Amino acid sequence: MLFKLAKSFFDNILIMSKLLEITYQIEDIASVARQILERVSSKTLLFYGDMGVGKTTLIKSLVKAIGSHDDVSSPTFSIVNEYATKAASIYHFDLYRIQDEEEALNFGFEDYLYTSNWVFIEWPENAKNLLPEDANSIEIFHKNTTSRSLKLSQNTILTQENAIEQHKI
Repeated sequence: MLFKLAKSFFDNILIMSKLLEITYQIEDIASVARQILERVSSKTLLFYGDMGVGKTTLIKSLVKAIGSHDDVSSPTFSIVNEYATKAASIYHFDLYRIQDEEEALNFGFEDYLYTSNWVFIEWPENAKNLLPEDANSIEIFHKNTTSRSLKLSQNTILTQENAIEQHKI
């Protein structure tokens, strides 16, 4: 019975695993975009950071690195922009202006999430209960006026097996 309880406990825990932590200058952004794309485990990327920290600037580099030649701009007023590649679409959301998750549901937000396309979401905290569990998170911080720090993480479901593996000495 105790094993069943422990197994049930571990089946429901999500932990964040760090995939990349880097400090960069704006002139290094193309290289940073490539490093991110080499490490992501999901095509849904959640962008966290203060206003003006460079979320859209990084997304511009990611879109280019994926292979789109479209002009990238912040979808602050349109809420979503679509960029084309030869193979698929990239959806870029800016949820800063939505009032609640119901508003996101009303414009069909969840229809974009469960496709094989890339989905980039700025201000994901405004729809946190609608986001896929396997999304990767990118946090960007101001280091100083010319550099930023970035942390790329993924959600990992904690199981009994990987919990034991993580704590081996």
